[in-house]
Amino acid sequence: MIDLITTNDACIGCNRCIASCPSLTANRVVQQQNRQSIVVDSSKCLACGACIDACEHNAREFQDDTQRFLSDLQHGKPISILYAPALVANYPTEYRNILGALQSLGAKHIISVGFGADITTWAYVNYLQQHPTPGVISQPCPAVVRYIETFQPELLPKLIPIHSPLLCAAIYARNYLGITDAFAFISPCIAKKLEIDDPNTGGLIHYNVTFDHLMKALNARGVHGRPAQEEQLAGLGNLYPMPGGLKENVRWFCGDDVFVQQSEGERVVYRALKQYAKRVKSGKPLPFLIDALNCEHGCIDGPGIEQSKQGSDDMLYALHAQKAARRGKGAWDRRKSPAARLRALNRAFSKLRLEDFMRKYTDRSREHQIQHPSSSALQAIYASLEKHTKEEQNINCGACGYATCEEMATAIHNGCNIPSGCIHYVKKMVEREKAEIEETSAIIQQRNQVVCEVAADANEHFASLSNSLDVMTTENTNNAEESSAINEAMQRVVEFSHKMETVLTETERLLQLLEKNNNDIETVALKTQLLALNASVEAARAGQAGKGFAVVADEVRTLSLASKQTAQASNQSKEQIASALSKLHGDVTTLSQVVDQVNERLNKLAANSEEIAASAQEVNAAAHTLRSYFQRLDEMAHS
Repeated sequence: MIDLITTNDACIGCNRCIASCPSLTANRVVQQQNRQSIVVDSSKCLACGACIDACEHNAREFQDDTQRFLSDLQHGKPISILYAPALVANYPTEYRNILGALQSLGAKHIISVGFGADITTWAYVNYLQQHPTPGVISQPCPAVVRYIETFQPELLPKLIPIHSPLLCAAIYARNYLGITDAFAFISPCIAKKLEIDDPNTGGLIHYNVTFDHLMKALNARGVHGRPAQEEQLAGLGNLYPMPGGLKENVRWFCGDDVFVQQSEGERVVYRALKQYAKRVKSGKPLPFLIDALNCEHGCIDGPGIEQSKQGSDDMLYALHAQKAARRGKGAWDRRKSPAARLRALNRAFSKLRLEDFMRKYTDRSREHQIQHPSSSALQAIYASLEKHTKEEQNINCGACGYATCEEMATAIHNGCNIPSGCIHYVKKMVEREKAEIEETSAIIQQRNQVVCEVAADANEHFASLSNSLDVMTTENTNNAEESSAINEAMQRVVEFSHKMETVLTETERLLQLLEKNNNDIETVALKTQLLALNASVEAARAGQAGKGFAVVADEVRTLSLASKQTAQASNQSKEQIASALSKLHGDVTTLSQVVDQVNERLNKLAANSEEIAASAQEVNAAAHTLRSYFQRLDEMAHS
């Protein structure tokens, strides 16, 4: 079974659908992200359409069999049409063309359900004559039937066991006219689908095709047709869809003295049925018949008609014209007495068997039973709604959509609603949040005062920090400059050391050359000494003649010895000088290494000073930013 009524995304959770619905648990509140919507529980829905009429946001939609019906027609399935008298009321000058358009699509027979209503009237009167039962309830309205089956099964014995005009027409067409086609009902009613799918109706009807969806489909397809002719003329049965139509038919045949209690509209009929159940139980006098319809203006203004037609008085005038046209001879002769009219009606339907048009009902109360909370459970729900006193538990404002606070609590107990659906609860939550906000505001003010003090203190500290950083930055810059100057001086020392190493190296080379010269002098002196010795020997040999030469030879020997001694002394001094130069060279080398190390450290010190200067600048900038932040925080706290 399809979901006859559904909720679309236009729903804002306004509760109008709940307020209009006769079924306490047919609407279910759901929380979807940041919004609340109300969906339909199809198993509890009467398909009465009250929520569609009540919804100001077009958030409720209904389904029928129009598309399946047209598709089956297109594929050649044999289908005959049963149309509601409300079609004549809604389209008094067009309905024959609408039916002709369906014939052009392949529809076989065209039968007015008004004729079925005449059969219903005949069956009602005859049944009540054979089974006198005061206070029976009429059943043309499927929403009323489903309500009694589901929520007031104690009234099932009062629900007259006669089929509706639709089923009476279908039974007549099938059993007495021999039509074997599938039947499509051209309907103003969404709830007719419940009757069509009810096992107690024998599956005679295959499609519920509402006026609204049919007209949209025909217009979209551009389908038109010639005027169709009715195959079965109706009498006063065409009055059934208007308020009091059944009442007028019954009184037409039973006289004005019979008391037919009339009740229409979702806000009236179901409340009236509850009161009537109490009346039956108490044994009070009952009417001859209850004429009950779900829709306030009858079936002519059912939820399945086009929106542009709803609420128009033109339909009543159209039905009145039909009423005047149908009254004539036989059972419809206004000049005859009610008894004579009834005899004429019985003669017209003498071939009909009453049992063919009788039906049964199903007690559905167990499968759709509402769970009523116990006293303790009810109090727990009230507590969750912040309703702790009797007065709070009986506010009964209706804003939640339910008539009483207890109904709201029952809906919550059945999982159909949530506490936020109660305006009293929301109000309490708002008041609580307001108190919490005020408390939080006071805490914030206190904290703002603390923030002011902290901000002021922070400003002072940050000012001191900023000054210290400025001094540190300046001093560090000076250190970096001094380090650079020392580095340059040490570089000059390094250059001097390198020059000293060059001079010492050259001095060592000259000392080595001096040693060589001294050695050469010693060699010459030795040779000279030998020559002087030889000369002395030769001078001695020469006697007196060699004396002068001997003196010279002696002087030469003395001079060679002095040269040798001088060379040897020079070599000794050279060794001392070389030793001193070697030590000096080592010292110069060590000095160069020390200077290099100092220079390297000075380079690092300069680099570190630069990094320190950069870091100090960053810290100073961050300090200025924090100081600005605390100044703004201080200003905000004081604002």
